[in-house]
Amino acid sequence: MAKQRVLTGITTTGTPHLGNYVGAIRPAVEASRDDSIESYFFLADYHAIIKATDPEQVRQSSREIAATWLALGLDTENSVFYRQSDIPEILELTWVLTCNTAKGLMNRAHAYKAAVQANEDSGEDPDFGITMGLFSYPVLMAADILMFKAHDIPVGKDQIQHVEMVRDIAQRFNHHFGEVFTLPRAVVGDHVAVLLGLDGRKMSKSYDNAIPLFESEKRLQKAINKIKTNLLEPGEPKDPEDSTVFQIWKAFATPDETADMRQRFSEGIGWGEAKKQLFELVNAEIGPARNRYNELMADPAFIETELRKGADRARESASRLLAAVREAIGISPMG
Repeated sequence: MAKQRVLTGITTTGTPHLGNYVGAIRPAVEASRDDSIESYFFLADYHAIIKATDPEQVRQSSREIAATWLALGLDTENSVFYRQSDIPEILELTWVLTCNTAKGLMNRAHAYKAAVQANEDSGEDPDFGITMGLFSYPVLMAADILMFKAHDIPVGKDQIQHVEMVRDIAQRFNHHFGEVFTLPRAVVGDHVAVLLGLDGRKMSKSYDNAIPLFESEKRLQKAINKIKTNLLEPGEPKDPEDSTVFQIWKAFATPDETADMRQRFSEGIGWGEAKKQLFELVNAEIGPARNRYNELMADPAFIETELRKGADRARESASRLLAAVREAIGISPMG
């Protein structure tokens, strides 16, 4: 029986934070150790340059993200871990798919529509500052997924449209040229926590409210102490469902630890004590990997070796798929 193929990419535009860890990295590391799953994980650096204009930011983010996944125990023998830009077949497939993708489909992409709306709201030309990279990034995303015949694409609810567009692109190609591509499906992890940040909004580098994953103990504790809380005093009951502190606690705690903290909230635990215990809980889980992360950041040659190893394996698969695509569209050797 063929293994299910799961594919996940992370854009190299920032430093991994606790929200990335809980929502994507931790489940991905677990999946990499599952012999029943064929996992593909990649650094989406071509996606990064759609928005990032600082080359050093992209380089630094690539190092940090790769070091993070490796430090946390990603099994690179049982999964394929690679850098998107090391697979030139992806860009060739992107062009082929671009030539078969309806512009109207791209017009409906959330990111493009949001950029147009922002321009119109500010009185600018609708397409002001919008590049073809932003407009057509769903085609690159389609190439990422279709290249490796992925079955399952773990996404948040706000990203379901991306996978639906990939299916549309694949179905259109298959209709014209034969059954070349596997149709992927979006897998929404309702059980996966979406962490709130320091200000109570979703933790995101865009909001500048994130807690970096591998801060020093001192900085981690300082960041947790900055989490926004209400003015209730020690001894006053607190609502755990309305608390960022409790929400992060729940993402790291066992069910018994969560039940215990819920009880302590009802008994009026002070915010200072709750944050102290949260720091100890989070640090206990990520602390052991912190030293390994720092070692990896100081040894980029090792990271590069791991990524190249993954790229070699990825290209074996990519070259076969691209040969089938070329044959289907009539670009193939004569005679």
